[in-house]
Amino acid sequence: MAANPQERTRRRLSTQERREQLLTVGARLFAQNPYDDVWIEQVAEIAGVSRGLLYHYFPTKRDFFAAVVRRESERMLRLTSAEPGLPVREQLGVGLDAFLGYVEGHAQGFRAFHTAAAAGDPVVREVYREGLAAQERQILAALAADPETAPLTAELPAVRLAVRGWLAFMVAVCLEWLAERELTRAQVRDLCARALLGAILPQDS
Repeated sequence: MAANPQERTRRRLSTQERREQLLTVGARLFAQNPYDDVWIEQVAEIAGVSRGLLYHYFPTKRDFFAAVVRRESERMLRLTSAEPGLPVREQLGVGLDAFLGYVEGHAQGFRAFHTAAAAGDPVVREVYREGLAAQERQILAALAADPETAPLTAELPAVRLAVRGWLAFMVAVCLEWLAERELTRAQVRDLCARALLGAILPQDS
């Protein structure tokens, strides 16, 4: 006898699909609540799985939140990866467009990633710091590959500090943009681009 439509829609998820489902639920909850206020039982209930199954994927709450943060970090890096041969000024526009698309399309994940900065767990904070450091290295590599900005990297400590400060600025701008929506996406892109170029380029550039 053929399965009814309801049975067909209740297809068993693959291991990777189930893991992604749990991480998506976690991103939403961690974006909306402090770390200590999120309960594993709540995640399992929303996802429609047993606590035992959730613990099979993530042995502790720390592991679960760290996985949420790591997934969002990897997603951001993928979307903003540099295009070889493209000048920094062009890469900045393209990269910011992709990044802001991610911020809009995965707002809960973006917020969850940055709540890790305030998490009391040192392991989670370290995963967050590693994610920021990877973004910093990605930007510095793009600067070093462009003839216009490559000479600036000779002053690496100063440029690294400028990039680090710009990342903090961009996060604050994006979080405010998600909350208020007073600027268009293009305006936010141009604001962030001017801020980075202004921080690293000589004043007459």
